[in-house]
Amino acid sequence: KHNEIMEDIENVMDNMAFLKARTFGTSVGRPEGRKKTPEEFDAQAELLKKLIKMGNDRGIVLNLHNHTYEVEDNLFDLKNTLQRIPDAKLGPDLAWLSRAGVDPIWFLKEYQKNIVFMHLRDQANKKWSEALGEGDTNFAEIGDTIREIKFNGDIVIELAIDRGTYPSRPIKELLKSSREYLNRVAGF
Repeated sequence: KHNEIMEDIENVMDNMAFLKARTFGTSVGRPEGRKKTPEEFDAQAELLKKLIKMGNDRGIVLNLHNHTYEVEDNLFDLKNTLQRIPDAKLGPDLAWLSRAGVDPIWFLKEYQKNIVFMHLRDQANKKWSEALGEGDTNFAEIGDTIREIKFNGDIVIELAIDRGTYPSRPIKELLKSSREYLNRVAGF
């Protein structure tokens, strides 16, 4: 599907460039019920390099955004991708890292030179919290780490609601509450 993906992403990136967007997060997908082969990682890296160049040509930084499968099993997928593209930019979702058993603080420190973007959301007992500060994520420590590594990329509050549930308050209120909480405990 490489040609189809290239055409789709070219259209998306052209529109993003028109809007003066700065970053584009992408996920690499996973095969069903097995790990990727070295040949699949090679093909994936070949496509990613083309997408990275396409973004760079338009002033857009492509970053690898993670869900659990990219970082499960001792970062198997991510490490194999970074072996082939060591300077690939990362856009981690700290909650998905945590759900995959990866310590977000360790990850931020370990990959600080690659990180250009990140998603923050909260959870408790592997259930999404409606707003930041309503779960058990240590945002004060995350804030300290972000300052320690001198991160200067974009940070996005990303709210999630578990399937089959509905928010108890308007999304606008949840976002405002999350932003105020993050400012209070993390200082940004």
